[in-house]
Amino acid sequence: MSPPLNSHPPDDFLLSLDDDIDIVSWINNLLQSDTPATSDIAILEKQLSHFVPALEVASEDLSLHIERLIDEISRSASRLPYDLQFMRDGALSLQAALNNLTTHSSSFSPQSSATLDRLHSLDTIKRNMQLARDVLREAESWSTLESEVSSLLSEQSYEKAAEKLSEANKSMVVFQNTPEYEARPSLSSALIAAINSHDATPCRAYYSIFANIQRDSEFRAYYFGSRRSSLVSMWQDAKLSDTTDAAGQFTPDFLNAFFTSFLAVLNSERASISAIFPDPQLTLSSFITSTLSALQPTFAERLSTFSDQLGPAALPELIAIFHVTERFAVAVDKVLERTEVSSAFVPPTTDSSSAEPTARTHRRRPSHARLSISRRMSVSASGIGPFQLAGSGLDWDTDVYEPFLEYQVSYGILESKFLFSSLPDPLPNESLSRMQSFTYGYGAATLVSSLDEFLTTFIDFSKDSFMSSSPASAASVMAGSDTEDLADLDYTLEDYSTIQLWLHILESLRGVRDRLSVFESQLRGTLLQTSVAFRARAQDPRATVPGTTRGALQLLLVSTLNSPSLHDLLDSINLPDGRLSSQDSGRLRGPSPLLTKAHTALNIAASLIQSSLQVAMLSPLYKSLASYASSPLWMTSDQAPRRPGIAGATSEAAVPTFSLSPSEAMQHAAEGLLNLPRLFEVYADDDVFAFSIETLPHVDAALLESFAEPAAAEQTSMHARRASSARGPPHSAAFSGLTPEVIASIWLSSLGLSFLQHLARNILPSIRSLTTAGAAQLASDLGYLGNIVSALSVESKELTRWIEVVGVDDETGRAMVLDVDGADSIFSSAARMRGWALAIQ
Repeated sequence: MSPPLNSHPPDDFLLSLDDDIDIVSWINNLLQSDTPATSDIAILEKQLSHFVPALEVASEDLSLHIERLIDEISRSASRLPYDLQFMRDGALSLQAALNNLTTHSSSFSPQSSATLDRLHSLDTIKRNMQLARDVLREAESWSTLESEVSSLLSEQSYEKAAEKLSEANKSMVVFQNTPEYEARPSLSSALIAAINSHDATPCRAYYSIFANIQRDSEFRAYYFGSRRSSLVSMWQDAKLSDTTDAAGQFTPDFLNAFFTSFLAVLNSERASISAIFPDPQLTLSSFITSTLSALQPTFAERLSTFSDQLGPAALPELIAIFHVTERFAVAVDKVLERTEVSSAFVPPTTDSSSAEPTARTHRRRPSHARLSISRRMSVSASGIGPFQLAGSGLDWDTDVYEPFLEYQVSYGILESKFLFSSLPDPLPNESLSRMQSFTYGYGAATLVSSLDEFLTTFIDFSKDSFMSSSPASAASVMAGSDTEDLADLDYTLEDYSTIQLWLHILESLRGVRDRLSVFESQLRGTLLQTSVAFRARAQDPRATVPGTTRGALQLLLVSTLNSPSLHDLLDSINLPDGRLSSQDSGRLRGPSPLLTKAHTALNIAASLIQSSLQVAMLSPLYKSLASYASSPLWMTSDQAPRRPGIAGATSEAAVPTFSLSPSEAMQHAAEGLLNLPRLFEVYADDDVFAFSIETLPHVDAALLESFAEPAAAEQTSMHARRASSARGPPHSAAFSGLTPEVIASIWLSSLGLSFLQHLARNILPSIRSLTTAGAAQLASDLGYLGNIVSALSVESKELTRWIEVVGVDDETGRAMVLDVDGADSIFSSAARMRGWALAIQ
């Protein structure tokens, strides 16, 4: 039986045709179901309307294909006999030819084979002699080449000398295996003298000769080597010392002097290179990169040594070196822009294969800190016009900035190490300028992550320091304080000192949050500027940043810093206010915190300090209940002993030996709860209690939101025109407008719940045994306490449950043991005290 129609996928629907050939039985099987629906026929019709046209098209295609096959077979069948006959005739002809060859081969004499071998040897000798004759002619021309070229050079016929050498260059292979071969391509003393003399006229003539013989790269190499010798010597002879233990030059100072000398060489070479080379801009940029690659130790090795010596404090100095390098690159860029192509020199025509190596003579290895895409723009000799500006295609500056890329990619780690090294007085706000100046915004994501981790560690360290503070050391805090209003309370001087100490710590933590909020606002503003700059550069890819060259941004663009997390962060900064829901827009809610871990750590620290403050405030109450669990009231017998010497029915009546009034300890604790509001009256002018009120223990978030609604609505109307970036984080914005009365009410509710939790979880379960009379006394105490906390608008499910189970009589309690869930810890404790569980056993 086929399954219901609505359970058939399209494939099963078609395959079901294989089971039922008859169309009627197929449709019946499809429609058959345990719960048939009136829409099955419509679904069937819909599926059939989809498949029938497809089957018709497939049928037509199949028919056409079959017709084409039939036509091809018909045409091929008629030629098949002819093809077979042709193959038969060919086979017979081949057989006859083979027979004929066998017959004639037997008649050849043995001398025929030797004759053929002799003819082959003579032909080979002739060909080799002809080749030897050509080589001897070339050798003869080379024997007089030196004298001819020297004569032409002495006559200053440079063009003819170049043509002569160009022709001779084709036959250089003749001397490939001779000892003189390696010496032939070397430069003559006259060329070296011309380069060292700084005379542009003979140098340009020699370059023309080398260009004609496709050896211009060799001329450039010798020219560059001569011009950079002073810079290389200055670099190698430098005596550097980045510590105070040894004498030497500080690395940033040396690099500043080195780049100044480098720029002076470039300015002096600008005119000479324009007069000698046909591509002065490309040649000058190649000179820069070749000079950097010739430095030993390399620029990157010098930076690595410098960073290792300074350790965590290296970041500001690395940024200073980076700025020195940027100033050098900007100055070089201006030199390249002023470089003009010599119009008196027309370069020879060369193919792209010989021109490309000239433009790519000095290339450095790609950095490991880059993405897989190419780090450079494609630059070929044919693509650089005679008036190409420096920043429009030449990539010389990537070699200048490349040694810094490793530190830029690791900027977040370097920033964290530097901040930790600056403890206990770190200045995280300066990290914003460091990030912008060193990574131009590309390090924003790593900066946020590193700052979050650093601030979290800093807050945790401060929290541990706060929590380890000794309350006894705060006795001097209360000196001069007015405590007359609390003289009738049970607080001792030590209690007041402890309360004041935790208030000061809470105040200090509020200062930390305020500074964090200000810094986060600055961070958000920096990220917004970065996002705007990124969008501007995305619209104009040729745009540059003032104070640097395009190569610095190009390396950062293809580095791992340009990650999806960076763009997600910048996109989150640009979210418009209109995306807030209508419910949230009625409250003054700032954007989500950027430093989420730091806020979490701050909330944890605030909660711990608030809990410690509450313990200090509830200390007299806790002391009054210290011996509550061991009170003899819980073991009082159910009936009093009879008085001797008195008889009569009246005298034998059972009279309880205790009153159902609350016990002295509970009454004292309850009165302490009623006196707590007076404690807040003393600190009415101190708004420290409003700080992080949402982290108070036992605070109902919904209740807190309801208190915050009117205040937030008022602030929204006052600050409607403020930008979202200027608003603080949610915790400070939502609850900063609460009135002192509301704050005191929230604190009293939290204190009451903390006290009740201490009673329900620490005091009451410690009672070992309860008689019926003791249970009645405990029920009276808890009922009295329940009335007191109700006056403070405090409700506790644990207290209510304790009142319920303590008031149960023995018979009912024994019966409930079998029915109550074992997870009810309060009933389990009461059953243990009353002995109900033992009675059942």
